[in-house]
Amino acid sequence: MRSVLLFTHIVAVAVWVGGMFFAHFCLRPAAFEVLPPPQRLPLMVAALGRFFRWVALAIALLWVSGIARLVQVGFAEAPPAWHAMAAVALAMTAIFVFIAHGLFPQVRRRVEAQQFPEAAAVLGRLRQLVALNLVLGIATIAIATMGV
Repeated sequence: MRSVLLFTHIVAVAVWVGGMFFAHFCLRPAAFEVLPPPQRLPLMVAALGRFFRWVALAIALLWVSGIARLVQVGFAEAPPAWHAMAAVALAMTAIFVFIAHGLFPQVRRRVEAQQFPEAAAVLGRLRQLVALNLVLGIATIAIATMGV
């Protein structure tokens, strides 16, 4: 069971953190480079909508697998790095909830109304929070692997 929980945890991290890296450093710059806003923004909305559904699943799996491991080991006996990972995960989850349920619906509505400058402005704020979550995700990987 330990192996299954660890595998689930790592795959969920790969989906979330890897997806943020891809969206931030590959998809967005490429879309910005080759598409005008009337095409770029609907693409970003479609891609992020799909990605956020996978992230929601990844977050659920991360919390379930992480808490299951804590229960197996015992909260008091868990390594300090596990407690640090849980704290960062809580912050990352809160940021994601704000992105997915606060900012993203605004972007989608503005794109549907073809209010591209306004959509781009909100998407810019969303991008900043994704960048923050990416940094936190990488820090969490460092904590997990190096016990930092």
